[in-house]
Amino acid sequence: MIDPSISRYIWTHTRPQQIWVLIVVLLSMIPYFMSFDLPKQIVNGPIQGAGFDSPGTTQLFMHLTVTLPGLGEVTLFPGVELGREGMLFALSGVFLMLVIINGLFKFYINTYKGRLGERLLRRLRYTLVDNVLRFPPATFKRLKPAEVASMVKDEVEPMGGFAGDAFVTPVFLGGQAITALVFIFVQSVPLGLVTMFMVGVQFFIIPRMRRRLLVLGRERQLTARELAGRVSEIVEGINTVRTYGATNWERADIASRLGRIFKIRFDIYQWKFLVKFVNNFLASLTPFLFYAVGGFLALRGQLDIGQLVAVIAAYKDLPGPLKELIDWDQNRQDVQVKYQTVVQQFAVDGLIDPALQASDLNAAALPHPLATVNLGVVDDTGAASLTGVNFQLHVAEAVAVLGASGAGGDVLAEALVRVTWPTSGKVVAGENDLLSLPDSLAARSITYAGPDAFFIFGTVRDNLVYGLRHAPVAEVAYEGNAARHRAWEISEARLAGNPDLDVNGDWIDFRAAGIDTPGAMPGAVQAVLDTVGLTRDILDLALRSPIAPGTHGDLGERIVALRDDLRDQLRGQGLADLVVPFEPGSYNTEATVFDNLLFGNPRVPELQPARLAQHPVFRAVLDRDGPAADSLGTRLAAMGQAIALNGVELFGDLPADHPLFAQQNLIAADDIAGLRQLLQRLERAGGKPSADDRVALIRLTFPYVEPRHRFGLMTRDLSEAIVAFRRAFAEALPEAERAGLEAFDPARYMPSASLLDNLLFGRVSQKYRDGSERVYAAVMALLPVAGLDDDVLDVGLDFHVGQGGKRLTAAQRQKLALARALLRRSDYYVLNRPLSALDPRSHELTVQAVVARLRGQGAGLLWVLPSAGPAMQFDRVAVFSEGRLAEAGNPAQLAERNGIFADMIRS
Repeated sequence: MIDPSISRYIWTHTRPQQIWVLIVVLLSMIPYFMSFDLPKQIVNGPIQGAGFDSPGTTQLFMHLTVTLPGLGEVTLFPGVELGREGMLFALSGVFLMLVIINGLFKFYINTYKGRLGERLLRRLRYTLVDNVLRFPPATFKRLKPAEVASMVKDEVEPMGGFAGDAFVTPVFLGGQAITALVFIFVQSVPLGLVTMFMVGVQFFIIPRMRRRLLVLGRERQLTARELAGRVSEIVEGINTVRTYGATNWERADIASRLGRIFKIRFDIYQWKFLVKFVNNFLASLTPFLFYAVGGFLALRGQLDIGQLVAVIAAYKDLPGPLKELIDWDQNRQDVQVKYQTVVQQFAVDGLIDPALQASDLNAAALPHPLATVNLGVVDDTGAASLTGVNFQLHVAEAVAVLGASGAGGDVLAEALVRVTWPTSGKVVAGENDLLSLPDSLAARSITYAGPDAFFIFGTVRDNLVYGLRHAPVAEVAYEGNAARHRAWEISEARLAGNPDLDVNGDWIDFRAAGIDTPGAMPGAVQAVLDTVGLTRDILDLALRSPIAPGTHGDLGERIVALRDDLRDQLRGQGLADLVVPFEPGSYNTEATVFDNLLFGNPRVPELQPARLAQHPVFRAVLDRDGPAADSLGTRLAAMGQAIALNGVELFGDLPADHPLFAQQNLIAADDIAGLRQLLQRLERAGGKPSADDRVALIRLTFPYVEPRHRFGLMTRDLSEAIVAFRRAFAEALPEAERAGLEAFDPARYMPSASLLDNLLFGRVSQKYRDGSERVYAAVMALLPVAGLDDDVLDVGLDFHVGQGGKRLTAAQRQKLALARALLRRSDYYVLNRPLSALDPRSHELTVQAVVARLRGQGAGLLWVLPSAGPAMQFDRVAVFSEGRLAEAGNPAQLAERNGIFADMIRS
């Protein structure tokens, strides 16, 4: 439990550091006091001549004596005799030295406070996240992830700064204020009383005026957190928002929340500056009284000029500490409110004992069987999800759970893996309550996969091995600067109360995957991908991905060497013309005009299709050969005009959702209106386009492929002119820009292109309706023959899945989650409708493969199925209805009875 008092929390975790810095603060008061008295000595002594009554008179500088009991006066330093000018410079030098010493004290104290505060902030953030990891499952149904993230990231930020100031600042600033006040009293009691009265007024009025700011600050914190939660909801549910046309309602809601935040923040500004005005007025009133009262006392002879100057100098340093002390008190109250607000959100009953989540790679075996005893689960609405369920799952047994959604089977699956906690009864492993067993035993011995899987922001490989990362199995051997940095990391982690585990260590527990050496991991991964039917998907992701040079050995060069083998294979199948290769001196009829113009892949935005037509070198080379009327630029503009005319004529009257728009990539439905306007402008201009229209017309030609679009616009002489242009453009491109264009080279791997494009080094012919499928099948057949399937699969495993796996399809996400579950060896596997996105045939084949695999491992399996079709492959069937176990037994025997399962089979 986190201490509800921030002061106690800070003191508990930083006591030694706080005591040390307080000692330093108290020591700093000595030179601080001396710096107040020195101006008086300078003014009264060398400047006004006190003690220097005649020329040549000297005084002792730095004469130090102390009086000790029994010894009398003891001289520590006899001093140095100095004249009036010498004393002036000596005292001024001491004053400068005190300024430096006071500055060094402040520098050390502030640096120490900053480090102390950042450590405590690190500790607090870790504690909050640690609490999240130990929340009971039901708590997460009431939490908004964005609000939790906002609290951990932003709302506790001020507490780090306050941690260093919590005890040091009041002592430091209070010590400075008291030192200045005592010094003023020593010089003049009346002026000391005036100062003390004005200080008392400030401390009485200002904190009371600031109480309103605390209330407004709390409201601002809550409204900002709610705004973060709403924005997160919009992002997560954007598809629903758009498909239901609720975007304007969301805008209205956000605008309303922003308006409320604006009002709160504006009230804070108004009240804050009112408080500042009153504080500044009171601070300025005191010097007025000093000049009036102090001047009067000086005129009466009750106060010398040196004392008055010293008092004014001392007061000059008094308002700063006082103001900062008042600000500190305001900040203390504000931070306390924020701290309590955050703590209340994380103070959840039933937190999991930290000992249950401790790392242990050598846990004992899980007792058997896995069972429920009078299990009952009630949801948040009070409805019973499960009632009095007694069920057993044995090792080496496959059980199919059937029932409609909400019938109870899915809740049973969640209860068996502690995702849902029992309301009554319990789940046991042998004789042990499952909730009392540590993660190192229960979480590793029972593997779960459901319909909605969690994916980290990383690659396919990262997500596959996620279930094997329980604890570091081997430390990294650091050397030199890396070793020193690692030692610093360990020290700081311990000082901040964080674990000193090395995230860069080897966390993959190969034994948990049933293998002994890292070299066996690729085979284990391949096996699970084959089981769930994901291998082809991963290979497809790899073929459509580029690889950076040097990241996968010589794979790029081997892909280039395989080009001829692919063509030989196609030729042997009578498909020699299926792929039209890129040739430097020829126009590729199956490639776009853009590809033929550049004959390469652009690497910079300036050479992308959207901006190429405006590139100055591109435009210059287009119009360089021949008169303007015959230049390639003019011919391409005419071609673009013909494309616009054909497009408007063919597609102008079609609805936006007509399938013809999807079958060609030349003209989109949204382009029709713009093309009509463009043609109208050309007609009014007599066919002579403006500079902007000419750019637009040339850009229209870029995606054109004659065999695909068939407008009859690509003539032989035009294609030859384009081939000539590509050479001229490559030569004219400045040296600094040439790296932005990677030219097609039949002897070299192109990092900017995908593996498949590098292998084909050309474009698929439009002659074949299923040309892409035939090419893909030929490539898939060629990879294992060439011994590249493992290497290409490795590339696919490096595919980044995006946020929450959104770069994958729903079916791919579910298959990846199931593969992750199967990769690690467990005693039990609980699969809760993990393949709901698959078609029935694929689903049944995958179920068959998984059941066979787990039978071979001797593992227990519980699979919540969406239908009864695959149930006959299991050893036992459990049918749920209305939260109760309706019937259970051998599937063949249940099918012969006149029960629920028999009805499911017949339907």
